[in-house]
Amino acid sequence: MYSTENPWQTLNSSVSYENPWLSIRHEEVITPAGTPGIYGVVSFKNKAVGVIPIDADGNTYLVGQYRYPLNEYSWEIPEGGSPLGTDPLESARRELKEETGLEAKVWTMVARIHTSNSATDEEGFLYIAEELTEGEHAPEETEELRLWKLPLAEAVDMAMTSRITDALSVSGLLIVARLRGI
Repeated sequence: MYSTENPWQTLNSSVSYENPWLSIRHEEVITPAGTPGIYGVVSFKNKAVGVIPIDADGNTYLVGQYRYPLNEYSWEIPEGGSPLGTDPLESARRELKEETGLEAKVWTMVARIHTSNSATDEEGFLYIAEELTEGEHAPEETEELRLWKLPLAEAVDMAMTSRITDALSVSGLLIVARLRGI
């Protein structure tokens, strides 16, 4: 049996950079091997939320946008941030409405994930949204979004063939595929 106790010892921690969305800590540590080392940790000021909307015909909705850090276009499930201390479900409802114009009567949380646990403490929550009604979307000023309605199975195929690479989207779509037998 493996120990689940923390084998790391933090000697010193300081914030190297901070903005309204994240902070980066530089830490001096003693590694599990007992040697001195350093670690950089990105802490987000929001939790991540992602939504897999599914309509009565088995379609879902993807949001397309250019992702500045990647320098490439990305198709994703509707997603965004949930300020720390707020209910992730309420943030998921807001993001779905903002990005797609959709509202849902039925919500199911399907996963809690860590998006890149070797460098960040970001926690994410994934939801299925069903019994959808359409309305007007209102993206944030930093978002230039395209909306794509497609069969859920096609979106799952995109995740399986790396045409969708966003971690929340891939995780969410594959979980839903397993739950739905796709």
